[in-house]
Amino acid sequence: MNRLLNKIISKIKKEDYEIDKNITFLVIVSIIYEKIWMLLRGFKYKLFLKKSKGLLFIGKRVKMKNCKKINFLGSATIEDGCAINALSKNGITIGNNFSLGRNSIIECTGVIRELGEELVIGENVGIAANAFIAMRGKVEIGDNTIFGPGVSIHAENHNFDNLEKPIKLQGATRKGIKIGQDCWIGSKVIILDGVHIGNHTIIAAGAVVNKDIPDYAIAGGIPAKIIKMRKENEK
Repeated sequence: MNRLLNKIISKIKKEDYEIDKNITFLVIVSIIYEKIWMLLRGFKYKLFLKKSKGLLFIGKRVKMKNCKKINFLGSATIEDGCAINALSKNGITIGNNFSLGRNSIIECTGVIRELGEELVIGENVGIAANAFIAMRGKVEIGDNTIFGPGVSIHAENHNFDNLEKPIKLQGATRKGIKIGQDCWIGSKVIILDGVHIGNHTIIAAGAVVNKDIPDYAIAGGIPAKIIKMRKENEK
């Protein structure tokens, strides 16, 4: 049974995968049962999406709005309690083997007088539970990047220079956020508008990232600063 499941999962994920040998037969059966129901929910949503090429696994109490703005380019798993509202100018594009953890939120637009831009997610990206992505400016996430629980991304910043006018009436700037390939974004990290996080970068848990972080850096703190380099960048 394990060998067969390893082959099936590896084919879906398009990468080698092996189930832990300590998992019992009954646990495997319960997992398969749950996945079948998730797959059936996924088939229902596929009817309304702009594009969905792979298998789509949808958990309980998932809400997806403006589905015609969502492109799944491969298989994806959306866990229980997630909410995705794709209302935006250019929608959401998600690569193969994507997972969104329980109770996570992707919100593309805050107010309808100014739609959000676009969210582009690469392949093999995993976002853990309770994430919040506020995509107002364009947000890009590279291949093989993983996020710990409670990460939040905010691609917008409110203007506040005019002391005679309420902040909410002063508009906002949207520089966008770009997160590179093969990054590890730790638990409860906050990423603010205008930030570019380089490839192969690690952001320590609880950090607030308000400035660019280069390739191969390990950064942490409030605000985030480089702790050390995994590899020296070439000049």
